[in-house]
Amino acid sequence: MGMKISELAKACNVNKETVRYYERKGLIAGPPRNESGYRIYSEETADRIRFIKRMKELDFSLKEIHLLFGVVDQDGERCKDMYVFTVQKTKEIERKMHDLLRIQRLLEELKEKCPDEKAMYTCPIIETLMREPDK
Repeated sequence: MGMKISELAKACNVNKETVRYYERKGLIAGPPRNESGYRIYSEETADRIRFIKRMKELDFSLKEIHLLFGVVDQDGERCKDMYVFTVQKTKEIERKMHDLLRIQRLLEELKEKCPDEKAMYTCPIIETLMREPDK
């Protein structure tokens, strides 16, 4: 038993246009139609959309997700650049992790400076952030 596009969109917490867009971009397969002409999507398609959403939350682009699906779909054209992609993505993730750790340390330092009884106009956190050069 499959799902109509509105049911699929609801199950994946996306809108119908997102489903159509993913279909146009080749991220999900075009579904078969029932006797009434409705497109009927499978649970596998719902899983792919959930995967796409999760990867986007992790800052993967649709182009990168399409490339990753090359492995799942066993598409040699998309798979051939997988090594280069993984090396580049790993470096990008390491840079982001470094930046996030730096921000975390800064926030921890600022938290220690902040007595909660001070008014906002004398807040050491705001004063420090206004003086903090962008590194």
